[in-house]
This record gives sequence, structure tokens and C-alpha cells, in this order.
Amino acid sequence: MNECYTNKTQENLHAAFAGESMANRKYLYFAKIARELGNEEVAKLFEETANQETSHAFAHLDLIYPKEEMTVEKLLEIAIEGELYETNQMYPEFERIAQEEGNLAAVQKFQEQASESAGHAEIFQKAAKRFGALTKVEAFHASRYQRALDNVKSTSSR
Repeated sequence: MNECYTNKTQENLHAAFAGESMANRKYLYFAKIARELGNEEVAKLFEETANQETSHAFAHLDLIYPKEEMTVEKLLEIAIEGELYETNQMYPEFERIAQEEGNLAAVQKFQEQASESAGHAEIFQKAAKRFGALTKVEAFHASRYQRALDNVKSTSSR
């Protein structure tokens, strides 16, 4: 796994994932509009295609974040990093540009999304803390069980 784009293939995998993900969301949006316009057949076509785009995106993610390298802790770290990037860099920069261009609707949306991303980061951070605490508790219990098992083995071998 390499998030730093140390080579062109990694960069291309990230771009392909982004493209497939955007296509998924766009087609779901198109399905919503087609349905609102009264065309259920076209809405279903867009939804089916959106599901295929999700499969494509997941295939890229399998290469970007190989399952055998992932842990719950690592997944939470990656999620926190992404949400904090959105909160502290991406959306503030987008907001600045929208402000310069006088697009107040975009300014408001970027502010809302930065706030939501901060909330997501906080949720993931709390989960990471809980996960860390659970790991310690589980290790404590595992150690106790191991000592008990060792005692049983030593008693039965006498």
C-alpha cells in the first residue's frame, strides 16, 4: 500500500478510483432525477450502472489498500487523515476561491461540508480510542486466560 504516489501506477489507481466513485454518485443522482421526471426504466438503468461503477472502484481500492495490510486501527487512521484533510485544507481552500469568485452558495456549502468532515473525523477518532481501549482490555483478558491455561497444563502434567 502506498498513499504517497511513489509511482505512476499508484497515482493512476487513485485517479481511477476517484473517477469510478464520481461516476457512481453522478449516476445515482441521474437516477433520482430520471425517477422524478417519471422515467423509472432510465432510473433503474442509471442505478445498475452505478452499482457496476462501485465494483470498479472497489477493485481499485483492493490494490490501493490491500486487505492483508489492513487492520481496524489502520482503517481508522486513514479515515481520520482524510477527514482532517478535508476539514483543514481542502474545503477552506475551496471556500476561499468561491469567496473570491463571489459564489456565495458554494461558500456556504463548503463551510457546511468542512464542518461535517470535522464531525466525521471526531467520530473516527473516538472509535480509534475505543478500539485502542478494547485492544488493551482484550489483551488483559487473553493474558489471564493464558495464565489459567498454563496453570491447568502444569497441574495436569504433574
